[in-house]
Amino acid sequence: MKKLFLREAVIGLFLFTAAACGNGRNNTDNADSAALTSDTLSAGSDTARSAHAEIAATKSDTTGSGTATFSKKGDGDVELNLQVSFPQMANKSVAVHIHEHGDCGDAGKGAHGHWNPTNENHGKWGAAAFHSGDIGNVTLNEKGEGSLTLSSNRWTIGGSEKTNILNRAIIVHSGVDDYTSQPSGNAGSRIGCGLITAN
Repeated sequence: MKKLFLREAVIGLFLFTAAACGNGRNNTDNADSAALTSDTLSAGSDTARSAHAEIAATKSDTTGSGTATFSKKGDGDVELNLQVSFPQMANKSVAVHIHEHGDCGDAGKGAHGHWNPTNENHGKWGAAAFHSGDIGNVTLNEKGEGSLTLSSNRWTIGGSEKTNILNRAIIVHSGVDDYTSQPSGNAGSRIGCGLITAN
């Protein structure tokens, strides 16, 4: 009799525990915990020290190439070193921006618009309002070569969605950024594109 009672008690406890684990509240708590863990990992995953993009021409009638190297500095800022070469644009300036999506398809249109996680107006870097992707104009020499260095605390390499430069695109435009026209500075067509990836 005692054995039967003990067995029924164990079965009852098992069924109660299973029911408790399967109720909606615990599932919600587990989902919240999973989401929190995911968000925490995303926000805290700024572990890469550098990233790069290999820039290639997007148009058959315009040759060009370049590199964009992002490096995390000791103070936490991320520094961009940009080198571009577009011989047909010699002695001119070209606009360069970080665009929202890491997709160079459809002659660079797959990158969509400027990366603007803070929802500000387009403008010149360092002005009252500007996009986190508003790098600006690069002056090219007689060979069509140019460079630019820029450092920012708006960028991280693998941090939160508002600062992470990974899986976005560097776009080189055929014209200059006027820093005024919305939403992209009237910078012309997209002649170069490169995907930003971690090293």
